[in-house]
Amino acid sequence: MPLYEYHCHGCDAKIELLIRGDEQPQCPECGSKRLEKQFSVPAAAHVAGNSLPMAGGCGRPQCGTGGCMSGE
Repeated sequence: MPLYEYHCHGCDAKIELLIRGDEQPQCPECGSKRLEKQFSVPAAAHVAGNSLPMAGGCGRPQCGTGGCMSGE
């Protein structure tokens, strides 16, 4: 089930909703269906054996665990 971010034109709320199939999204704050889908940054899934670099690290898997030796 995809998670989408919306802006409600009825109450100006910014919300995240799980949308199933042909479901029409509705604001949980005011009940309005006048929602505008927002652009959002996708989340990266962790895959076994494939590490993503941590912010500020060198990109090696050891950086995330404190075992990085890039400064030596």
